[in-house]
Order: sequence, then structure tokens, then C-alpha cells
Amino acid sequence: MDDRTQPAPPCALVIFGGAGDLTKRLLTPALYHLRRSKLMPENFAMIGFARTDLDDQSFRAEIGKGLAEFSKSKLVAADRDWLLKRMHYVKSGFEDPAGYDALKALLEKANKEHGTEGNVLFYLATPAPAFAPIVEQLGRAGLVTHDDTGPWRRVIVEKPFGTDLPSAEELNRRLQAVLSEDQIFRIDHYLGKETVQNIMMFRFANGIFEPLWNRDHIDHVQITVAETVGVETRGKFYDSTGALRDMVPNHLCQLLTMTAMEPPTRFNADAVRTEKAKVLDAVQIYRPEDVARNVVRAQYAAGDVGGKHVADYLKEPNVAPDSATETYVAMKLSIDNWRWAGVPFYLRTGKALAKRQTEVAIQFKQAPFAMFRDTPVDSLPQNDLIIHVQPDEGVTLRLSAKVPGPTVHIGGVEMRFNYKDYFKSTPSTGYETLIYDCMKGDASLFQRADNIEGGWRIVQPILDAWAKAGKVKLPTYPAGSSGPDEATALIKRDHRRWRRIDRGPDWKLSNAAE
Repeated sequence: MDDRTQPAPPCALVIFGGAGDLTKRLLTPALYHLRRSKLMPENFAMIGFARTDLDDQSFRAEIGKGLAEFSKSKLVAADRDWLLKRMHYVKSGFEDPAGYDALKALLEKANKEHGTEGNVLFYLATPAPAFAPIVEQLGRAGLVTHDDTGPWRRVIVEKPFGTDLPSAEELNRRLQAVLSEDQIFRIDHYLGKETVQNIMMFRFANGIFEPLWNRDHIDHVQITVAETVGVETRGKFYDSTGALRDMVPNHLCQLLTMTAMEPPTRFNADAVRTEKAKVLDAVQIYRPEDVARNVVRAQYAAGDVGGKHVADYLKEPNVAPDSATETYVAMKLSIDNWRWAGVPFYLRTGKALAKRQTEVAIQFKQAPFAMFRDTPVDSLPQNDLIIHVQPDEGVTLRLSAKVPGPTVHIGGVEMRFNYKDYFKSTPSTGYETLIYDCMKGDASLFQRADNIEGGWRIVQPILDAWAKAGKVKLPTYPAGSSGPDEATALIKRDHRRWRRIDRGPDWKLSNAAE
């Protein structure tokens, strides 16, 4: 892996949906942060492509307002102006051939004015139905012709990448009819988080953990992605999507693969993504009868989250009053390979929960109790390793220690590493690393076609079972809680407990599980 200290090569960035929210809130602030970090190429141009009635001047004005509002660092006029004067705009529909002809001419002009050397990165910051038509229009216009000797052409595709396995396979087929696989960068912004990237470093760069990272020493793994927000203004989108489609085949499967993968032969894109694909291929696929036993879905009911009242999901704007869309899902997965045979992986995600919390918890097996039989010790505290992804990035290791005194009493203690205490944080939207890596041609943090389809292959039997069951009344959980009782029963059946979601910053070890 390179040390990421050199500027990216000369290029132009074309953002389809350039007048949209993603561009204003996240993408252009990320470009500004890269400029401040001296990682942007000096020879650079950006072109926004959208239906909104703008020209170069008004587009720059809109982006300037967005930078003032959403940049994570103080604006320095020289760097802001450097970025804005390199911005251009094409007003066009995504399926209008004339727009792509205008884009082609503007890219040639940008190459002459800004010295981009013909390298182009196309970013599809659009609704998912536009992905394939845009790429097909790029192919028609000759804008993605690519070989090993000439300028490079790459395409970043946002999520959602399909709504089920057949649609993901169809989208891959249409993209690969125009582009080679090494031109396609399927983005998952979770992989832009430093803590997620550090899971691999933590595992494979420390000799003390990897020897224990297997079925001989690990009892089970819990992966949690909890959100405090409800659906808010996204009711129409969310009611047709749900927690399973929205989170599991992408975010949770990424955390699963990075936790469970074998060591890659080297840290390059193909080696890393091949090991991820092997994990997804080894996940036991559910039969219809397995879904009812191993998957829980629920909706949030009215309640309070952080002192703010949240309405019942069925009463949210643009949500059907008889909706059977889940806002919470929990499941038990099994990985059928030598390392993980017999080790259950429990995954859960939901909206309107008690605390915003993303973590991977590795629960180690208990030490033998025999030597403590003639002591006052009645149980041993759990040994576990928690990788905190957000919001309090860090790692916690929980151990047992003797409580001071003349008799033998054992208490739980913890060793905590916080990123903010050890490393200087840099302003980030979460997209800086991903955009920079794509400019450099490093696809390690992007998903390959088989990774995408592997995630959907796990989810598809669940979708099929739910579709066959028809519209049913789902269990509920109060907004501001840790989830439904049915999820507690799912893991309790195996004589285990979920880690609490609603703990505060000063939580006690004795109260660490539900």
C-alpha cells in the first residue's frame, strides 16, 4: 500500500447529479479537504452535469455556498477560489445524447485549460435508475474508451446497487457491457471511515490477536449498526426499501467480511476483495424455514430519542398506514469454513434506537472455572474486544483482574484506545479517501461485482420468504429503546445476550449486556 502522501495524478472529475445534495454537502467539501491536505492534483477540473438550470458562474456560486456551510474546516480563500475556478457545468438530462456531446467538448477544453491529460473520473451521484443509462450514454459518446497506454477513464457508482439479487446482477451486466471491471468503482461510504479500514490493520499487523481469531477461542461475534434518527423526510424512499435492503447487503456485509476474512496475500485490491468474496460465499444460505427462526424484523413505535419525540413509523409522512416495511432487522449467520465453523455471527441494525452506535464485538470463550471452585468467585467476567466504528472511534479490550483485598474477588477491567487521543484528526466528510483512491486507481476500498452479488445472495432468501408471507403486522419497539423483545429472544435462545445500545459514556462493565 502506498503511503498516501503524494498528490493524485492530473484528471477531470465529472459529477452526474452535480447540482444535488450529495455534491454540495459531501463531495465538493471532500475535494476542498483534499486540496488543504495537498493531495489534489494541481492540474484538475470539475464538471457538474444535471438538469438544473445553471451555468458555470451560477454553479460556482452554489458550490461556494455549500463549501461555506458544509466544509469541516475553516475556509481559506485561496484554496476555495482555486477549486471554484476549475468548476464548469453542463445542463442536460441524463439520457439526452446532446448533453454527452457537449460534455465531450468541455472535457477537451478542460484538458487544454487545466492540463488534465485526458484522465477522467465520472461520479454517478444520481438516483439508482439512472446508473446504467448514464454509462450506456458515456459508451455511445466514446467517453469511457480505456486502455493501458492512454488516459484512464473510471466510473464511481453510488449505492444502492440493486434492490435484490436479480437487479444487482442485471446492473452489473449492463455496466460490464460498456466498462471493464477495473474501470468500475462501486462505492460504499462506510469504507471511507478510518475505523473500518483499521479493522484489517488491527487484525493483520498485530501478532497477539490473529492467532486467537478463530473458532478455538471466539464464542461469537456481534455486529451492530444503530441509528437514532427515524425516517424523517425520507418516508417514501424508506417505505419501499426497509432496513434489510438499506443496510445489510452493503454496510453490515462489509463489516462482516473485514472481521471474518482470511489474511490477503498482499494489500492490493484484488487480493483483499478476493478474500472478502470467499467469506460471503461461505455464509450459510437460508432455507425458508430458517428465515423465521434466525431473522427478526420490527418497526419502531412512538417514543423519545435523546429527549426528542419520534412518531410511530406508521404515522410518519409518506409511509403507508398498513406498511409491513421493517425499520429494524436482526439475524444470526453462520460461516461454513475452517476458521469460523460453529461460531455464530449476530447482526442487527435499526432506526430510532437509543444511541447512535456502530461496533464489532468479538466475544472470547470463557476461561475454565475449575480453579475458582473453592473461592468466593461465582462467575468470571466476559473477555471481549470491541471495535468502535462510530461515533467514539476506538478499541476496547475487557479483561478479568483480582479486586484488591485479602480474599479472592474478580472484577472486570477494560483497556481502551481512543483514536482522538493518539492521532490528530483531519477534517473529513468520509469521501476524501475514496475519491483520492479512485483518482490513484486503488480499488481496495471499493466493491467488486462478486462482492456486491455475494451480499445480495445472503439477503435474497429473506426477501423471498417475507414476500411469500405477504403483508403482516410486524412486532414493534419503542423509539429510544434497544430494539424489539423478539431480537432479545433470538440471541437468548443460544444462551447469549446482546451488548447494550443505550449505555452512556460512563457505562459500567457489570451492565454491559442486555
